[in-house]
Amino acid sequence: MKLNRKLAYTLLIGMAALFTQCKDSGENLTPDDENELITSVILNFKETGSGAMSTFTFRDPDGDGGNAATKFDTISLKANTAYTLTVEFLDESKSPVVDITKDIEEEKEDHLLIFTASPASLLTYSYGDKDKNNFPIGLLGTATAGAAGLGKLKVQLRHQPGTKNGTAAPGSDDVQLDFNLKVK
Repeated sequence: MKLNRKLAYTLLIGMAALFTQCKDSGENLTPDDENELITSVILNFKETGSGAMSTFTFRDPDGDGGNAATKFDTISLKANTAYTLTVEFLDESKSPVVDITKDIEEEKEDHLLIFTASPASLLTYSYGDKDKNNFPIGLLGTATAGAAGLGKLKVQLRHQPGTKNGTAAPGSDDVQLDFNLKVK
């Protein structure tokens, strides 16, 4: 009887230990899905044909909140002209300055740039880069200015970790800026 009781206790303790064992340390980790700190956005428009470069910048050295932006250029483009558009993102709150563009390139499956002109006739954008899943990225593309007019160009960098599907819907904004747009 004593042997049966000892065996039962041993089995009970063994079963309890089996169900309460430590899990693999990586099993419950969640990826770091925080948005990047971006203090500067630089839009480089290179005119097709002439190669003339125009650069327009948004700069807010202390990031969102706090002090107002120190630079927010108006984008000025020639009517009915195509441009190669490249975009750069910086975190100038650190020394040395961190080039966030490189991080976006490395994590391109998690990012999507969206360019929305208002009115839509002022500018159209075609993506020139894609990630390994064949979804657009937007760090390189073609911007074509339409007829002369005034409006806005919304620039959004969507952070879409694990949810990117080629649309703006999933994720959150790392950047959302409304540049004034002048097509002349």
